[in-house]
Amino acid sequence: MTESNGKIRVVVVGAKGRMGREVVKTVLNDPQLELAGAVDRTLHQVDVGSVLGLGDIGVPFANRLGECLVQSNADVMIDFTNPAAVRDNVYTALEYGVRPVVGTTGMSQDDLLAWDRILREKGIGGIVAPNFAIGAILMMKFAAMAARYLPHVEIIELHHDQKLDAPSGTALKTAEMIAAERQSVRQGHPDEEEKLAGARGADFDGMRIHSVRLPGYVAHQEVIFGGVGQTLTIRHDSISRESFMPGVALAAKKVMELTGLVYGLEHLMF
Repeated sequence: MTESNGKIRVVVVGAKGRMGREVVKTVLNDPQLELAGAVDRTLHQVDVGSVLGLGDIGVPFANRLGECLVQSNADVMIDFTNPAAVRDNVYTALEYGVRPVVGTTGMSQDDLLAWDRILREKGIGGIVAPNFAIGAILMMKFAAMAARYLPHVEIIELHHDQKLDAPSGTALKTAEMIAAERQSVRQGHPDEEEKLAGARGADFDGMRIHSVRLPGYVAHQEVIFGGVGQTLTIRHDSISRESFMPGVALAAKKVMELTGLVYGLEHLMF
């Protein structure tokens, strides 16, 4: 930690956005964290609190991440922006030795491997998590456990209509965790035919993943298991973006103890 007060200095990227606003509030309200900077490309030298309706807090927006990281002497960068922006932002954070905490999904495996290598070379940690809601992490954990006994499964994920990637990172992470606990299963009738392409959803290791995008949703997922004479449904609903904030705060603190990249909040919880 860089400050004598022992607090972790955090820079929030995209602080004016829907997730960014919640992250700023979380950092301001956590006694172990300190808001050291905030980045938005459209704002510069305007007090963050005045824009977010929190009153002046003495932290101005910056429109260049690199300058903000240096001037703020940041420990951690939290980023929930879009995949294209996050990629560049993480490499910038790594250049300055700042630990990234990323909640945006859609990152390539090549980038994740590169970030892990750079982080290990620098002796610091980073976290990328498809979902920061504690309940969602438990949902994925329970689904992996159930797959040992009920291997036939389909995943339905439902998000707001502005989400860019499909399936969601949470659905893909759930499928990966399920695949690690069961053998591949060819589900459905062997001669089934899609009358409309994509009607059966995406195929991941034999299980099907379906994506719904509609106004009114935030982030939701259900995992449906089928067995002889029974079904089991495990569902999680984030009804507001506040649901992600305890996990974000946990990650911002735990990342200070890590070396290399951790993918998935479950590795910090279990």
